[in-house]
Amino acid sequence: MHYDESLPMILLLFLKSLPLQKNKAHHYQYFKNYNQMKIATYNVNGIRAAVKKGLLDWIQTEQPDILMLQETKVQAGQIDHSLFEDLGYHTYWNYAEKKGYSGVATFARQKPLAISCEMGHSPYDDEGRTLLTVWEDFAVLNVYIPSGSSGEERHAFKMRFLEDFRHYIDNLLDQYPSLIIGGDFNIVHTRLDIHNPDRKDNPSGYRPEERAWLDRLCARRFVDAYRHLHPQAIEFSWWTYRAGARAKNKGWRIDYLCLTPELIPRIIDVRHANEAMQSDHCPVVMELK
Repeated sequence: MHYDESLPMILLLFLKSLPLQKNKAHHYQYFKNYNQMKIATYNVNGIRAAVKKGLLDWIQTEQPDILMLQETKVQAGQIDHSLFEDLGYHTYWNYAEKKGYSGVATFARQKPLAISCEMGHSPYDDEGRTLLTVWEDFAVLNVYIPSGSSGEERHAFKMRFLEDFRHYIDNLLDQYPSLIIGGDFNIVHTRLDIHNPDRKDNPSGYRPEERAWLDRLCARRFVDAYRHLHPQAIEFSWWTYRAGARAKNKGWRIDYLCLTPELIPRIIDVRHANEAMQSDHCPVVMELK
């Protein structure tokens, strides 16, 4: 696991000592210059390619206050951070050991109080799967859950990740009761979230055990923000590049923004930014008050 950011690394053991100070006059005290806050998640499927396809223009137009990126596919020194810093962001990166693979990044207009790139399990940490950023009253967890589509061995790895990720989240909730999880989950949750829900080939990403895991996540202490606002809507966030799937809107909804329940009243809007065409995914954008 490699990380790169503009603040010193602060380990989770130290984070436990940070008080979560509440300010009733303004919940997002660390974002005190903002009347509203916009958070987005976007699997860019290679950040260098996405930049060439207009990612910077999309960011400049959308203006998220916090932007979580997955599948960056870069190592340290392979992307010029000033491209994003010049847009007004502090940038934080978790690179995979393997070149051209996985990786996540979080960009924020205000510096977090602390960050962590470690789940505490080297197989996952070596793949650059998570990035936690902590502000005064809330925390944001960027995650790129493994795909199991390459075969049964990798699907089994994914299921182990999900179990260990659950324990990791439980520990975070003890420290940060106001938590937002965003990213590419690589899981279709319900029949509304896939264009062909009656398919019989049992693909990884739409298997009962994965969907049950997401059921448990949402039943315990999280709410799927998009589905909360749009309980019957049929929209997708990923389309295969094959057979013109995106133009035909034959996709899956596998990218999520999930929040602890006390944050739900602050949601103004959640939408899929389908106009962003830099990847086989589209961003999910949430506005909070």
